[in-house]
Amino acid sequence: MARISPSSMKRNAVIWLRQGISPRRLALTLALGFAIGCIPVIGIPTVLCAGLALALRLNQPAIQAANYAAMPLQLFLIVPFVRLGGWLFAFGPHQTLATDGLLHNSPTNLITLASGMAVHALLAWVIVAGPAVALMTLTLTQMLRRIPALAAAGTGD
Repeated sequence: MARISPSSMKRNAVIWLRQGISPRRLALTLALGFAIGCIPVIGIPTVLCAGLALALRLNQPAIQAANYAAMPLQLFLIVPFVRLGGWLFAFGPHQTLATDGLLHNSPTNLITLASGMAVHALLAWVIVAGPAVALMTLTLTQMLRRIPALAAAGTGD
């Protein structure tokens, strides 16, 4: 997978802004792509970003670039989301996935345990993602409005 550098993101942002996308809409696109890229379930973000971009008429390359930029965080955030979800939604048996427990559980119990942890992680992500998207959108909008190419092109909200 190719690394997405900040300079390439800035170059792409200038290109997207020159194509007529407003700073606020581009900021929302990037914020959604980044937040969705942090979903604590592997394999879902790319498809979800594509569907959301089509449904909301967002810039497909921009949302996927933000999604791919967030991929390293996705792996890093799985455990914190599982723990936060377990703490916030303490329903059902409260178990952890430990190596000694793996050896003594049936496959059915392991699937039940893993799916419960995934649900906790997704619920925690939902709670964190909304405010994160709002904050990222506000911050990115201000940053994008300061790009000189934007002022030269005369694009705005």
